[in-house]
Amino acid sequence: MDYEIFELGDVRLQQGATLSDAKLAFKTYGELNADKSNAIVYPTWYSGQHYDNEWLIGEGMALDPAKYFVIIPNMLGNGLSSSPSNTPAPHDRASFPRVTMYDNVRFQHRLVTERFGIERLELVTGWSMGAGQTYQWAVSFPDMVKRILPFCGSAKTSRHNIVFLEGVKAALTADAAYAGGRYDRQPDIGIRAMSRVYAGWGFSQQFYRETIYERDPLGFASLEDFLVSFWEGLFLKRDANNLLAMLWTWQNADVGRTPGFRGVEDALAAIRMPAIVMPAQQDLYFPPEDNEWEVKHMPRAELRVIPGAWGHFAGGGLNPEDTRFIDDALKELLRLKV
Repeated sequence: MDYEIFELGDVRLQQGATLSDAKLAFKTYGELNADKSNAIVYPTWYSGQHYDNEWLIGEGMALDPAKYFVIIPNMLGNGLSSSPSNTPAPHDRASFPRVTMYDNVRFQHRLVTERFGIERLELVTGWSMGAGQTYQWAVSFPDMVKRILPFCGSAKTSRHNIVFLEGVKAALTADAAYAGGRYDRQPDIGIRAMSRVYAGWGFSQQFYRETIYERDPLGFASLEDFLVSFWEGLFLKRDANNLLAMLWTWQNADVGRTPGFRGVEDALAAIRMPAIVMPAQQDLYFPPEDNEWEVKHMPRAELRVIPGAWGHFAGGGLNPEDTRFIDDALKELLRLKV
């Protein structure tokens, strides 16, 4: 096991349920310095686990473990932290309670403060649902977070994004083997179907038109090879109930539901730390227009669009050019005196 477990105990969730013996899986990179001033939080994304974030950490990069103490907390529902697949009855499988972004960040805050005694974070950053958690950190703990850089994500899931996810969910649950979440074996037909629904959204029209999936760094032999090897391969190693639990968290993401705030505009206005908000130019479900609206309500935010044809996966660490673009922005933000 290449990660650690932070025992949360019995936790009351925002939706009202109590999750018993909750656990938060995490991994750290680098060393916490003496005055505990070099910490960065970098949450995971939909279906991702900590190792899926490692492409943005390395020597000479903004998230250099020789300089920073990087904490990657695994989102609840991802199979490592408390999830439908690893929680005992009565909250196992389809009975796993609803978890919000607010819950995830509240538990991550406990990890950061109780386990490590950290009072200030140099940066919070993340891709996709990790970006949603980044926004939530800024709203929930504004005095603790010095800077944020959410990329390819949003502060509130849009209606169009919700509809996209309804298609993903319908494809998965249509498999008779799903059995209302009480399956004895993974509903592979449903998972393969949801993978193909997702494939049309994760990359842009230009990406497919120009057959970029056949070039380096991907190098798949054909479109079918890409659909099977990349997309089905991505989700077949995940548990169906876990995917659905995280999907609910994603669909219901909204920093405006943070206690003490009167909607998303009010919450965004409270994000007063420096921020670079980075959508991808051709992201089909987190389009730059949505982030442009958000940035208008954030006092110290800049919109910086990741150019190119990779769509949402511009933030997935697959394309070296996009990785450099994100890394350069992170370096710039970390150099900023706060």
